[in-house]
Amino acid sequence: TDAELSGRKKTFTEVQTERLEQAERTVLIKCPPKLNEKKLLQYLSSHGNIKSHFFFENRGIHALIEFSEKDSIASLQDAIGIPRAAEHHVVPFKSRLFTFTLKNPVSQAAEETPLHLSPQSHIPVKELIQKLCCADSISSQMYILLNEYQLTEENIKLRFLACSLVRDFTRAYFPDSTVKPFGSSVNTFGKLGCDVDMFLDFHDVQKHATKTKKGPFEMEYQMKRLPSERLATQKILSVIGDCLDNFGPGCVSVQKILNARCPLVKFSHQPTGFQCDLSVSNSIAIRSSELLYIYGCLDSRVRALVFTVRCWARVHGLTNSVPGNWITNFSLTMMVMFFLQKRSPPIIPTLDQLKELADEKDKHIIGGYDCSFVSDLSKIKPSKNTETLDVLLGEFFEYFGNFDFVKNSINLRKGKEVNKPESSPLYIWNPFEQDLNISKNVNQPQLEKFVAMARESAWILQKEDKTQRVISKEPWGLAALLVPFGKSNPSKMKNRMKGIGSETIRSLLDSLKLSNSNNLQKAVGK
Repeated sequence: TDAELSGRKKTFTEVQTERLEQAERTVLIKCPPKLNEKKLLQYLSSHGNIKSHFFFENRGIHALIEFSEKDSIASLQDAIGIPRAAEHHVVPFKSRLFTFTLKNPVSQAAEETPLHLSPQSHIPVKELIQKLCCADSISSQMYILLNEYQLTEENIKLRFLACSLVRDFTRAYFPDSTVKPFGSSVNTFGKLGCDVDMFLDFHDVQKHATKTKKGPFEMEYQMKRLPSERLATQKILSVIGDCLDNFGPGCVSVQKILNARCPLVKFSHQPTGFQCDLSVSNSIAIRSSELLYIYGCLDSRVRALVFTVRCWARVHGLTNSVPGNWITNFSLTMMVMFFLQKRSPPIIPTLDQLKELADEKDKHIIGGYDCSFVSDLSKIKPSKNTETLDVLLGEFFEYFGNFDFVKNSINLRKGKEVNKPESSPLYIWNPFEQDLNISKNVNQPQLEKFVAMARESAWILQKEDKTQRVISKEPWGLAALLVPFGKSNPSKMKNRMKGIGSETIRSLLDSLKLSNSNNLQKAVGK
């Protein structure tokens, strides 16, 4: 691509466009159990050149095949039959999901070759801890965690394919529509196994911009008019949801949640193994995804610290996969960004600084909010900060263990603490919708638990004798922070909790006793 030729990092939009186009040329095949890889590729190549492929396990072996040309798919589809199942009647929707079986299994099974399978989930915390103990510094421990947890190239391709398969349905009604992933699938902070958030978009920007104003007439489509955008969204999602439910191969557990603040359709996509949430385009959510993408690309320490803090929070039950009063991963990520803006010198720029660098094409005003920031990464000066991740991790816990949450709020636009506009226990300004607090759901006990855990972690990192722990085969550094606390000595912990309400301490110590086993279970299960 042009970006690579000039040696610059691709913009968020370039990456998105490229991956969506790639997904259009891709098919997914459920393979026979005893497979000869060479034979499969040889056969498929008769329909056109294969640009890339990989295998993965998900109730059987699947192959994702990316052709160089989109036409190859039509050629392959021509050769594929409709299932002959006497006991079922099929819905004759022809997708890009196929099942291959061997015509004469016995003779062909002899030619089976071992396949390399791409992992689609991360290792359990227990295994991670063992790996971390072999590293030589906390910094390398953090990079090991990042490598184990981050989305792989293959997993990202699968996510875009899931979107592309949904798009095949929406196009039946809205030929110009696109379905794009947003949030953790694209912001560089997603971990293996996270849901796919996708949205349906009708605004094909290019077409809109080039509309010529020639001729004597104002011309427009006749379209159905509804009293509100929300109602239109609900109607569209309701029909698409029914479509997926009734006709979508492998779409199961379809739930339409149309009365939510942001109406959505939840479903499980069995062929790819993803849990998916489909909503209608939300421009602000996309700007948030791009902002995080920029921060994630600027400095390798950013992602390593975010992944570490999120894994730590998960193990200690500070975050949870079910909604509630817990801190969300998004809030935690924003807290890490804020901390990195506050370092001296800063590791990442504030949002206001990114806005200063924006040019005409970066201007975005959405619903009255200014969401402009620079998209070209090469315009942002690299940080002069040389602190190691060893230092940054300890400092993060130190900083938030002593943060004045009663008085101050966290503002990423300015990169500084500002007085709270209202009394929520934790106040983090939404970077774009300036009157919203992204952590409004968090209650006082949960915030106090976070502070207690941060203090405990800062203390462990300061006091720990690495050599001693390595000799006695105890987890050290980051590994020591991923073992539930209070196990070794709950009374030690009490002394470090001065200034935290005694009620909270009591409930904390109780929850520690309860949650040691549970949290590992949860962390491993997730």
